[in-house]
Amino acid sequence: MGETITIGGAHDMSLTSLILNADPVVQGVIALLVLASVICWALIFEKMVRLMALKREVRRLEATAQGAEVSNAQGRYANAILAAGEFEQQVGFDASEGTNDMRLRIERAMRGAVRGELKRIEAGLPFLATVGSAAPFIGLFGTVWGIMHSFTAIAQAKDTSLAVVAPGIAEALFATAIGLAAAIPAVVAYNQISVSLGRAAERTNAAVHRIAPRFANGARA
Repeated sequence: MGETITIGGAHDMSLTSLILNADPVVQGVIALLVLASVICWALIFEKMVRLMALKREVRRLEATAQGAEVSNAQGRYANAILAAGEFEQQVGFDASEGTNDMRLRIERAMRGAVRGELKRIEAGLPFLATVGSAAPFIGLFGTVWGIMHSFTAIAQAKDTSLAVVAPGIAEALFATAIGLAAAIPAVVAYNQISVSLGRAAERTNAAVHRIAPRFANGARA
């Protein structure tokens, strides 16, 4: 990856060489961080697809709240929420219950469905948060270990020239770089996804507040 740089004609400073010549512990840290980064990117793309679908479903719920006919031609998210309201309307019907009490009961059931569906979409977010907070420290551990190993090798070689010191330090610092490369996208994605889910929840609950009276009035009809 990139042009190979040689110091003193003895040390290859390419990224491939830095990894292959690193201490086994540092190599293990780098492998762990690369794996975590790959999983994070897979989660990020999966959440992006789900959020696009979620936005469509929220718009459909808002259209229903504005007077559109309640339809089963929705996606899973909208259908689950509408089904919860319809189920509560039919199963929980009580002729002695006031319309307002019925509306509140139906609305609670629909809000419960909202929480359940959003939790399903949130699956994987704790992993992004964990990588975002832990990856820099894991990389730092690899760096500290690599520097210790490098100093030990320098002491045994009894040579403090730059050609001897630089490769070991570079190998150690590479672990921190990988840790930051894994953590930064995870933190950014976690924050953006959390904000998007929060906004979707607010819009959905507003739609539910307007749809619930229709179910309650329909039960009385």
